Amino acid sequence: MSIEINHISKSFGKFNALQDINFTVPSGELVALLGPSGCGKTTLLRIIAGLESPGEGRIAFHGDDTTDLDVRKRQVGFVFQHYALFRHMTVFENVAFGLRVRPKTTRPNEAEIRRRVHELLNLVQLDWLADRYPPQLSGGQRQRIALARALAVEPKVLLLDEPFGALDAKVRKDLRRWLRRLHDELHITSVFVTHDQEEALEVADTIVVMNHGKVEQIGSPQQVYDQPASPFVYQFLGNVNQFESRVTKGRAKIEDIHIDSTEHHAVEDADALAYVRPHDIEVFTEPNGHASFPATVSYIHSLGPLVRLELQRNAENTIIEAELTRERFLQLQLKEGSQVHVRPRHVRVFLKPSA
Repeated sequence: MSIEINHISKSFGKFNALQDINFTVPSGELVALLGPSGCGKTTLLRIIAGLESPGEGRIAFHGDDTTDLDVRKRQVGFVFQHYALFRHMTVFENVAFGLRVRPKTTRPNEAEIRRRVHELLNLVQLDWLADRYPPQLSGGQRQRIALARALAVEPKVLLLDEPFGALDAKVRKDLRRWLRRLHDELHITSVFVTHDQEEALEVADTIVVMNHGKVEQIGSPQQVYDQPASPFVYQFLGNVNQFESRVTKGRAKIEDIHIDSTEHHAVEDADALAYVRPHDIEVFTEPNGHASFPATVSYIHSLGPLVRLELQRNAENTIIEAELTRERFLQLQLKEGSQVHVRPRHVRVFLKPSA
């Protein structure tokens, strides 16, 4: 079941929540709507579900226009951040609820309901909790029950709004791996909202990066991370260093370091910004013939197999972040106050808006 989002716009008073959103969710894919709070991702999810109406545009499920279709007829399963389980019902009855409230003509008999509920509880690995009540469950267990309840009505589309946002980091990590495995088993078209970059990169087939009600970039996790389409995407997806630069005929310059920037081959001379990930900052104790610039180690932070350095540029009062393997760090024998030479690699250059 594919989902087509065509020219969707939505305003609340003078606030433009969504502005001309266009993309398609292919059948069977798990797509993440990723962006900061207030970027419009939850509004878009609610429009897909039928819980909100768009100001302009249309939504189609597998080519059929569902823009004005009642939410109860869209065959959508919705999982909320805060579970929304019925506290007075057992786990079994929570999952069975959507089946029991169906019209008589489509409602399964009791034996079928029991079979379906136990099948789903086994799927989410919680059949042994069927007689418990939601307050007796952990946060991770409640979220899996909420997902089983959404799946009970056999939806054609599964929508998840910050499904793991209320959980601690360890549980969140375990659940997103579990969700990926579950999706690979069921192949149900799914869209989930998150502001957690790591979550989107780990779970999704495709990431839609949003900002200020617009789509900044659509691509695979590897594409949006390695080939960001804008400075916003670069900065939002992980840590990044920013350098002032100038571009002239396909060559960019950071201090005395020249970098190929072939995408700007037609630019005569313009101000630019260069972006480099911390793991793409090379650190040397001596220049060794490499074009580089000097810096001072101002802070060292150990992160298990990695060591993060804060480097103060000697020419300017700015900080550069670098990440080294523990082996490389020990080889360099660095300490706070050490003088080093820095060389950025895998640099991405964007012209400044004024250029």
